[in-house]
Amino acid sequence: MFARVYSGALAGVDAYRVEVEVDCCGGIGQINIVGLPGAAVKESQERVRSAIKSCDYLLPPAKKWVVNLAPADTRKEGPLYDMPIAAGLLASIGYIPAGNLSKIWMVGELSLNGAVRPVSGVLSMTICARDSGAEGIIVPEDNGAEAALVDGIKVYPVSHLQEALNILQRPESGKVFYGTTKHRYKTMASNVVSDLDFGDVKGQGMAKTAMTMAAAGRHNMIMIGPPGSGKSMLAERLPGIMPPLEYEEAVELTKLYSIAKEVDKKNGLVVSRPFRAPHHSASIHGLVGGGAVPRPGEISLSHYGILFMDEFTEFPRTHIDSLRQPLETNRVTISRSMQTLTFPASFVLIAACNPCPCGFKNDTVQSCICTSGQAMRYWSKVSGPILDRIDMRVEVRRLAQNDLLVQPAPHDRTKWMKERVFAAIARQKERNIFDGKFVYNANLKHRQIEKVCQLTADLKSELVNAAHKYAFSVRAYDRVIRMSRTIADLRGNENIDRVDLNQALSFRTMNFGF
Repeated sequence: MFARVYSGALAGVDAYRVEVEVDCCGGIGQINIVGLPGAAVKESQERVRSAIKSCDYLLPPAKKWVVNLAPADTRKEGPLYDMPIAAGLLASIGYIPAGNLSKIWMVGELSLNGAVRPVSGVLSMTICARDSGAEGIIVPEDNGAEAALVDGIKVYPVSHLQEALNILQRPESGKVFYGTTKHRYKTMASNVVSDLDFGDVKGQGMAKTAMTMAAAGRHNMIMIGPPGSGKSMLAERLPGIMPPLEYEEAVELTKLYSIAKEVDKKNGLVVSRPFRAPHHSASIHGLVGGGAVPRPGEISLSHYGILFMDEFTEFPRTHIDSLRQPLETNRVTISRSMQTLTFPASFVLIAACNPCPCGFKNDTVQSCICTSGQAMRYWSKVSGPILDRIDMRVEVRRLAQNDLLVQPAPHDRTKWMKERVFAAIARQKERNIFDGKFVYNANLKHRQIEKVCQLTADLKSELVNAAHKYAFSVRAYDRVIRMSRTIADLRGNENIDRVDLNQALSFRTMNFGF
């Protein structure tokens, strides 16, 4: 007897339909799985046998089953096919009716006692199931909140294989789970409050100003200063002055985190902007993504948030240069022999490092002991193309003795900085709408810049002279204009004036002696 069960497989952040076809014929009790199964899929036959036995079903010993995972030309990885294979085996010998198998998808790993374990990528598969016309999907209980984010499909979370079989026999007996709605999400997002305040950082007024610009326009920046000057503290507080995620952004981000197995089981939804801080010893796959089964790396997991790279010059040059395309295109493309996958990567890069190997070049208190050759090798890892993509270079100096005693002013606190950022973003949302979509200043295309970042003839002449003096590339020229637009928005100016342009140039041309 033949049976077909529907499931899904991942291709990047999206999913596609997989048909689990099961044919029962005469044999010696074998279960052969075909259709490019990975090692975890091949091993599922043993897990499935034991799980079926735990439900008091007996597979006939004089039968053979052929399980085909279609389409057969794409590799299937992971244990998520355990539950649909078990259902297909039982349907092929008539233990459960096959009528509902075409209406309800299934994903889930089985333990030997029939318990259902969570798997990754459930949100993407639920979206695919709905778009394919399925009426419902059976998922592990721990993935229920995640799957329920999708409207237009019934979600049945189960903790045991027997529960899934009962639903297939009588779908009306299954309990449909309703998770986080769009209305409830707004309340959840508004309740996300950071306990980190910029007022905790003594001094560093210029760096705090740069932080408001990074948050308001999504501009990249690099902070350079001696150890203990506050670079990490500043970066950690940046998410606190950024607006909460929109619901659509949260769902897209949750798809990424589901693939990486980092979704909150309770809410099933990522509700706060990511702040990822990979160590400089991270592998290239850990940073960019990839592996035998391609998964998103730290670059993609910082989507819609912050990628903080502390000790920037300690990262291998190959790692740093891997940021080139993502900083321009806002996505990461991973090419393999059999497939090419793309992960989103729209993030703000915040880099921090010391000015030299010892950390005290140009310091007012401690003398630098580095030779010129050591300093040159130290900075050789950061290529020109990477610096060209960083809008702001910020010097974070050692604090003066009096700075430690001064109480932070109101404009140095997160609350006031957040108000300025929100006001600047509101101005952008009224102006930067192209093809019905909102674009932050840092992501404006060249033609969009000409439309919303108009400069007077005098300002254009000044910028051209500065570009010639400092050998700006065309990319750097455009980035200075974008920065000027953000500064104007923070100051409440409708048009870019000379103060806005000069401040943008000061951040771009700041020289640290490297």
